[in-house]
Amino acid sequence: MRSKALALLLVEDDESHAEITRRNLEEFKTQVRDLVHVTNGQAALDHLETAASSANPHSALPDLIMLDLRLPRVDGIEVLSRIKADARLKHIPVIILSTSEAARDVLACYEKGASAYLSKPAEYKQYREVIRAFGEFWLCTSRYAGDSTTGS
Repeated sequence: MRSKALALLLVEDDESHAEITRRNLEEFKTQVRDLVHVTNGQAALDHLETAASSANPHSALPDLIMLDLRLPRVDGIEVLSRIKADARLKHIPVIILSTSEAARDVLACYEKGASAYLSKPAEYKQYREVIRAFGEFWLCTSRYAGDSTTGS
């Protein structure tokens, strides 16, 4: 078990998908100290810029970003590109969570630096399982930059 609870940024324009994600992450509440939800790509970039510019950016930045692709204002691929091009943000793992299963979308996301690409199933039970698997790996097992359990 990790010693540091994580801050997550959920970038999702579909309120029902956001609610399913939030509700199913409740199982991992000891691993999540904060979950911020924004509904468009520009809001995500604004949130990250504010956090990165704060007096203590390491405490304000999310530890992990869950990013939808089909977003209003600025799409997910562009958000991902900007995150990975910013020296203050590029260390943050970005998990794509999208209904798209198109090979070109998957490839584009990995080429831009996504840490993982998860497809959102249409059926609730399957979606719940995807979020549970995400939680088991990304919230309980993985290590992050600045994670106090990381060491040599």
